[in-house]
This record gives sequence, C-alpha cells and structure tokens, in this order.
Amino acid sequence: MTDDDAPADTFGVSIGVDDDAARFLVHVPSALDADWRDRDAFQRLVEEAVWSHLDRDPTLRTATEVADPGERVDLGTVTLRPDGTVVDHTLSAPES
Repeated sequence: MTDDDAPADTFGVSIGVDDDAARFLVHVPSALDADWRDRDAFQRLVEEAVWSHLDRDPTLRTATEVADPGERVDLGTVTLRPDGTVVDHTLSAPES
C-alpha cells in the first residue's frame, strides 16, 4: 500500500465557548478507517493540522466574541492519516 492509499479519517473540529475559557473540540466519527492506536496522539495531530491552516489566537478570540457560553463554533473538518498527513480539509475561521 502506498502512502496515497493509506486510510484516512475525517474529524470535525470546533471551539466550545465557556464563561471563562475556549476549548478545542475534536468530533470523532463512530467508525474509523485508519489504525489510530493512541487517542491523545490523534487529537494532537488534528489540533496541529487545524492550527497549521488557521491563525490560532484570532480564531479563538473571534469564536469567543460570536458565541455565547455553552455554544460552540464549528471550524470545519480535517481528513488525516495516522502519520499526520492532511488529505483534505474544509477549515475556515469564524467571522465576526
């Protein structure tokens, strides 16, 4: 199997807004195609992929400005392989 044929999975990402914090959220599909062995590792890979495409501080700031506590702001999806390769994404920063 070549790297281009390696399985990849698509994860939704959003920012959860609380009264005193913003949380980075990874939405995991119910069935995964790739061999993700370490839950913490894939969450870090998803987060790294997102912040390599979006400017972190302005994205977080805007999310907390446009959402009320208890809401979340969707950033899109990122499709990854376990080696960290981004296959595709629909990421976009929230607009104020």
